[in-house]
Amino acid sequence: MSAQASREARLPEGEDGILAVRDLDAGYGDLQVLEGVDLDVRDGEYVTIVGPNGAGKSTVMKSVFGLTTHVGGTVTFDDAEIQALAPEEIIHEGIGYVPQNDNVFAGLTVEENLEMGAYILDEVPQERLDHVYERFPILEERSDQKAGTMSGGQQQMLAMGRALMLDPALLMLDEPSAGLAPDLVDEMFDRIDRINDDGTSVLMVEQNAKEALRRCDRGYVLVQGQNSYMDAGDALLDDDEVRQEFLGG
Repeated sequence: MSAQASREARLPEGEDGILAVRDLDAGYGDLQVLEGVDLDVRDGEYVTIVGPNGAGKSTVMKSVFGLTTHVGGTVTFDDAEIQALAPEEIIHEGIGYVPQNDNVFAGLTVEENLEMGAYILDEVPQERLDHVYERFPILEERSDQKAGTMSGGQQQMLAMGRALMLDPALLMLDEPSAGLAPDLVDEMFDRIDRINDDGTSVLMVEQNAKEALRRCDRGYVLVQGQNSYMDAGDALLDDDEVRQEFLGG
């Protein structure tokens, strides 16, 4: 952890959440990106990871979802260690993941994409489809449209909807506002707020750091693959050092 950090990256003793990352070292092949990373998400909490480009923010998400090379440390979800599991096994544990890029099946329709989100089930529950359509009405309107012909914002909603088809306890979102027109960014954040308000824990990496910290319960600042700060979102926004170093003043 950075010497300048004024807060510990772990929750107080006895307050571990639904997700607990401890001393995580991970990367890609021989390239180690993360060093000793700690992170927690409580049940029902909304947590954001921010930091400069190349800090390893997305690597944390991918490591939780089993998409990196695990070097050391543990990832515990709902009291079970999952760092040795493959992504298809982690889905069964109750984690949904929406990557930043290539997050829809362009040649499939909207409804076919949503059905793919429930591929581990013998039958797609109609109530899950209905629930996703209730959250994202535009998807029901475009249910027969090929995903590749939709706008970027609509594709992002589809990717989120697909991840919600299994009603995950934790939804992980990697840069959900990336590439969206400015007038759509607030709408996307509002939708994430509502998903969290419905009881789904959210872990998000976001380039729009100020808005993400304004909305979340807690934030982590990652620098060069290591924890630098952890605090309530509004407290990080009010921290002079964090503002000057990472939020543009």
